[in-house]
Amino acid sequence: MHRLIQFLARFTAVIGGLVLTALILMTTVSIIGRTTNKVLHSDFFQTQLNGLSQTLLDLGIGEVNGNYELLEAGVAFAIFSFLPICQFYGSHATVDIFTSFLSKRANRWVVAFWEVILTAVILLIIWRLFEGMQRYIGNGETTLFLQFPVWWAYAASFAAGTISCFVAIYCAVIRVVEAVTGANILPSEQGAH
Repeated sequence: MHRLIQFLARFTAVIGGLVLTALILMTTVSIIGRTTNKVLHSDFFQTQLNGLSQTLLDLGIGEVNGNYELLEAGVAFAIFSFLPICQFYGSHATVDIFTSFLSKRANRWVVAFWEVILTAVILLIIWRLFEGMQRYIGNGETTLFLQFPVWWAYAASFAAGTISCFVAIYCAVIRVVEAVTGANILPSEQGAH
């Protein structure tokens, strides 16, 4: 089970990373296209190099159509995709000013407590995400420019979020087992060095 959960966490992180890389490339192309379009519409290009300017504009140089819609959907998916790997490796941001004075056993119980709370929060978020997806499936709302159904973005995030739920439940159970037995089963980040 441990290897399966670790694989799922890594797999979703890789998929999220690929989506994020594609979004970065798309945004870069869109910014370059928008800037080039603006330059081609400048007075200099319109008066001195009108033929060249018009030819390039006719090719469709400009920003990527619907880039904001794709960026919004893709970033949400990427966030849910990175959640399992953070959960598995205990890499969420922590503030341990007060807990650094506690014993190792007490710290294990603090970690287990917050792992259970975080799991409950993740389950709540994914449940509400599912409800939102159902609402958008029902009303058929689409995005403004690309006209793709809004629920598609919810479904992609829900798929990654479902894996987050499995990983979170597993990690919560294992952290409690670690607190009870004193064993080290899951990897754990120790903060900045």
